Amino acid sequence: MAMTQEHKEALAQGRREAKAIKAYLEAATLPKRRGRPITAEGLRTRIQSLDRRIDAEADLLQRVGLIQKRIDLAAALEQSEAAADMSSLEDGFVAYAKSYSKRKGISYTAWREAGVPAAALKRGGIKQIRSS
Repeated sequence: MAMTQEHKEALAQGRREAKAIKAYLEAATLPKRRGRPITAEGLRTRIQSLDRRIDAEADLLQRVGLIQKRIDLAAALEQSEAAADMSSLEDGFVAYAKSYSKRKGISYTAWREAGVPAAALKRGGIKQIRSS
């Protein structure tokens, strides 16, 4: 049985919503670091330096250690770039939060426990249900 166009559009909408919600949650729940801030430019410089050291390293064990450091820095760079775009990620969350929550049965309390700020939920139209 072939899917209707309406069903295909509903599936595509669900994928868009899930992608936006997940991207926001990943960025919003990044652990906060203490100490001197690490900039994206600083991370790029360190990655380039590691690339040169990897190419020049003769000892295989040290080389593999440097490769792992480069992988870790690349992951940190990716996270910092995602966190820097927090405003647009929150806008995406807000756009889909209400319909996603309704479809998946996710409450205000669950979102708060997952680390979503109350202000983002309010913007998204998700209200806290107060018990009497």
